[in-house]
Amino acid sequence: MLDARYETPLKLYPYTRSADQDADRPARHPVVIVGGGPVGLVLALDLGLRGVPALVLDDHDGVGIGSRAICFAKRTLEIAHRLGCAAEMVEKGVVWNVGKVFHGERQIYEFNLQPEEGHRHPAFINLQQYYFERFLVNRIRQAQKTGAPIDIRGRNRVTAFAQDNTTLTVETPEGPYTLQADWVIACDGARSPLRQMLGLGFEGRVFEDNFLIADVRMAAEFPTERWFWFEPPFEGAGQSALLHKQPDDVWRIDFQLGWDIDRGAELAEHKVRARVDAMLGPGVDYELEWTSIYTFQCRRMDRFRHGNVLFAGDAAHQVSPFGARGANSGVQDADNLGWKLAAVLNGEASTSLLDSYEVERMYAADENILNSTRATDFLTPKSEMSHIFRNAVLELARDHPFARPLVNSGRLSVPTVYDDLPLNGPDDLPGAPDASRVGAACPDAPLGNGFLLDQIGGQCALIALDTDVPAMDGLGVTVLRVDTVTAPLLRDRLLGDAATGVYLVRPDQHIAARWSSVDRAAVAQALATVMGRAA
Repeated sequence: MLDARYETPLKLYPYTRSADQDADRPARHPVVIVGGGPVGLVLALDLGLRGVPALVLDDHDGVGIGSRAICFAKRTLEIAHRLGCAAEMVEKGVVWNVGKVFHGERQIYEFNLQPEEGHRHPAFINLQQYYFERFLVNRIRQAQKTGAPIDIRGRNRVTAFAQDNTTLTVETPEGPYTLQADWVIACDGARSPLRQMLGLGFEGRVFEDNFLIADVRMAAEFPTERWFWFEPPFEGAGQSALLHKQPDDVWRIDFQLGWDIDRGAELAEHKVRARVDAMLGPGVDYELEWTSIYTFQCRRMDRFRHGNVLFAGDAAHQVSPFGARGANSGVQDADNLGWKLAAVLNGEASTSLLDSYEVERMYAADENILNSTRATDFLTPKSEMSHIFRNAVLELARDHPFARPLVNSGRLSVPTVYDDLPLNGPDDLPGAPDASRVGAACPDAPLGNGFLLDQIGGQCALIALDTDVPAMDGLGVTVLRVDTVTAPLLRDRLLGDAATGVYLVRPDQHIAARWSSVDRAAVAQALATVMGRAA
């Protein structure tokens, strides 16, 4: 008989008995990923496409209830495109670039996150997390058919872990078994059981205010924009409210409830409906699809690598949901870790390269936590004076553009630039845009019949813009020569005022070095830096 505690609404990987459960001794796997959410699935898919065997252990057998993460940023879509599942996300998702900010009944201003043309992907799509997970699993199934060594085991819950011999005890509906791993990646969420098994801390700041999520299904004619209210005019909304659209006529509504609340009472259907009715007005027909209450939490682990155990996503760091940094930063964790782990397991780099995962993604987590904390402080003023200041900024912002950058309704997620970190090479291209500096994610732009990032792929690439480079045979780098006369947006985004340029791009499509011109020795040195070894 199967154990009911493992049941999930949508079974993507139902429990089946594995050969490991019948083995005489614990089977050993190169990589075991604990957790089958977006971060674990992205990492498994990336590793599998690189030929690295990846085993995912998930305590359920598919996606959970509720939309949870819904805002997926352009960089996440670029990563998903490289892995082969962005098209489904964009087709199903609700595309938006425009946001509007209100104070009371008055609109203060609006913004466009992507006003220019020439981008494959929008600034953001809204898409329920369960769709993202479904598309990832579907892509993994396709990759398995072409030989990608990926295994997902549903209803396989890790209950014990011995780090000295990297042995995991796994509970299933048919009883426990053990297995071993060369590397274990914890992608098991903010309450990470694996982190607790290792006795590791998760420190930071927990904000007192509570926020109610109400996912409402209705046929409404609101535009597909992000609407945010400070001191909204409708009853019961608290100090702020947020409205934006998801697929299937579902709308995400957030209400700020304050800190001293009875969670059970606030989640009662009649109480939730009273708030939604006040916001939408009389006579609006809707269904409550999902409700939840959350607090803002900004915290992270002191270290993301503990020997041969690495932590990613919410298991490693947690930020408040306003700004869409949770899932997006977790996917970028997986994007950063995948190529490095593959390089180590394929003998192309030493294990010290994995230290750079910790350095870079802790740097990113600190940036996200800083932005998230600032947003939370602006949303929830803690004193009468801070409230007066906040509202004065809002009043100024209505008529004066200089004040708008001070308004913080949740600065939206952008990829972290790894400024001055150990894997960076030279930044020697005077006149080039700051946005494409060393450490930044490489900007995309139309090129030929496709886009630049298509031709870069997931390996080290050298982009020669309006110049030639010597032969790079034997260095393990793909060379792409571009005449920017036929790619003017690419010139704008990578050259700016520079006449020519050469870019070295890492396998995760972050810029590793750039020069006006370059020789083979300089490229070899920069590649050695990227791989964490001396030339």
